[in-house]
Formats: sequence, C-alpha cells, structure tokens
Amino acid sequence: MAAAPNSPAVAIVQLKADDLPAFCPNPKMPLWNHHPRVFLDVRHDGKARCPYCGTEYQLEPGTVLHGH
Repeated sequence: MAAAPNSPAVAIVQLKADDLPAFCPNPKMPLWNHHPRVFLDVRHDGKARCPYCGTEYQLEPGTVLHGH
C-alpha cells in the first residue's frame, strides 16, 4: 500500500522469530509517541499493522516460526 501524496510515510518494522510476540509500541519508538500496548498477530500473513499508529510489522524473509 503506497502512502497518499503529502502524507507521512508508514514505518515498517522487520521482525525475526526472536522478536515474537510482536507488539506496538516497540522498544525503539520514542517515549512521546507511545500508545497503549497492543499485541500483533503476524503468524498468518507474515505482517500486521498497529491499529493505533499504523506502523507495519513484517516477518523478515525466510523467518521460520516455531510452534509451542
């Protein structure tokens, strides 16, 4: 999905298996930008979008998920 003209670009965070479970805001985000923590399911499509800030999370190509 491309960003609309004159709109800020959407951040994309690449995840490895060790980064799961995925959640937003992630530890690298600035404190002023925090919102309630939400866990994101990337297991089915390999990607998810935060409903609060729109940050996209994607599994890195070749990432193998381990079941419990």
